[in-house]
Amino acid sequence: MYKKILVLGGGTGMSSLLKGLKDFPLSITAIVSVCDDGQSTGRLRKEFGVPAMGDIRKVLVALSGTDDIIKDALQYRFETNSDLNGHPVGNLLLTSLMNMTGSLKESIEALSKLLKVKGTVLPLTEDLVTLIGKMEDHTIVEGQHFITDSPKRIIDIDYKQEISISKDVRDAIRDADYILFSMGSLYTSIIPNIISKEIQNEIDKSKAKLLYICNIMTQPGETEKYTVSNHIKELNRFLGKKKIEAVFVNTGEVETSLIKKYETLEQKDLVKVDQEEIEKCVKEAIYNNYAIIENGVIRHDNIKISNDILSYIISKEEPNVLYVKNQRGNYKST
Repeated sequence: MYKKILVLGGGTGMSSLLKGLKDFPLSITAIVSVCDDGQSTGRLRKEFGVPAMGDIRKVLVALSGTDDIIKDALQYRFETNSDLNGHPVGNLLLTSLMNMTGSLKESIEALSKLLKVKGTVLPLTEDLVTLIGKMEDHTIVEGQHFITDSPKRIIDIDYKQEISISKDVRDAIRDADYILFSMGSLYTSIIPNIISKEIQNEIDKSKAKLLYICNIMTQPGETEKYTVSNHIKELNRFLGKKKIEAVFVNTGEVETSLIKKYETLEQKDLVKVDQEEIEKCVKEAIYNNYAIIENGVIRHDNIKISNDILSYIISKEEPNVLYVKNQRGNYKST
């Protein structure tokens, strides 16, 4: 029986990870934060009063088993002088389904069938939520995209209102064997999933081990000068009694010229691997060269990281069983 892995996150990092995980022998549930309020998502929130659709769309496409042309169509973003400008097809489709059904959950289920999604996708909440950031000068910034765009550094994050968590989300946490925090914006994509006391309590009551994939690069306004251990400590600060048990850390080198480009154009640096501090924070750390370059952008190798996640799980669950990959790309025991 496949182990149940619950992935928490949002944004590009989560969808990239799920592209790799979906072809491995795991039962996947993805819980997606819905606090985005920029670009197409923000406009749809204002016009239709719906939760953020963008990250949900990306996750559905990432887990899709349908033809590439269908997935590409969902990601297609209109370029026009009309009100459609900037809207991806998938955002509009999810919004129309929610208007028809009155439920984001039902909208996701319907689109999941169309896309032959390998796993379950759940919104953290169906509420129209607003993220608020407390900045280093103690000012308060409202709205995810305003927090991200602010030149000030975040020191704390919360929701403007109490959020309601569905039974499906609570059940998914309770049933999980492993809870995996994906790479992504620490304060505006990952931590929003665990701000709720209800979520923290459910995690504490669960049997799941908590795993984390640390970012390769820092993010201006969020994690400047952060080491790997700084990322772990911040996640742990927002968790309850249960803390991160294992972390996956990139140790691969990146060309100096590309690092200089990131420093100059985006004010980003490689996250420093402070091994001694890391191993004070977690029971286990898995180090590997996860960095790949795609179109001049530094990314995680989602196949390599997924393979290491599976290997970690197997080492805990079935230490005497060897799994090998067959010609179809599926794993089986020998």
